[in-house]
Amino acid sequence: MTSPTSILEAMREEPGCVNPVPAEPMRLGFRLLVLRCYANDGAPPSFAWIGQRIFRTPERASRHGLHFGLAFRPNVMNWMIERYGRPSLVDDERPRRNPRWPKTGWRCVERRWPEAVITTEWLAETLFASQGDADAFCEEWRKRLAGEFDD
Repeated sequence: MTSPTSILEAMREEPGCVNPVPAEPMRLGFRLLVLRCYANDGAPPSFAWIGQRIFRTPERASRHGLHFGLAFRPNVMNWMIERYGRPSLVDDERPRRNPRWPKTGWRCVERRWPEAVITTEWLAETLFASQGDADAFCEEWRKRLAGEFDD
């Protein structure tokens, strides 16, 4: 009999799978698969939001279209505010970015699957100001970063 873990691993290797994938550790942070774009010849691309539990899903379209921004889920935000302070600080009545908050950005990688399926894998790169901050975040959210559900 096949174990549930190996079934999940096998499903992750299907182009249509949206189950979470373990994050790739990086110096000062991590890289996490968040979005998959499917190329459709002669038609607009299709998108699949990966079921990870660190970043919010694009929940609604605006009048200008759907925006795939990187925003942490509310419980992750609350944890970071308690640990690092608010995302922006005010000095001399001028707001500025809190330097302890991580910087996030997108990285894309083309992936070729069997049967001529081509996707663009969109990964969120998250980098912290110090290795200590990165380690604390990764320890707190280790199950989610491993592609597991923790609640």
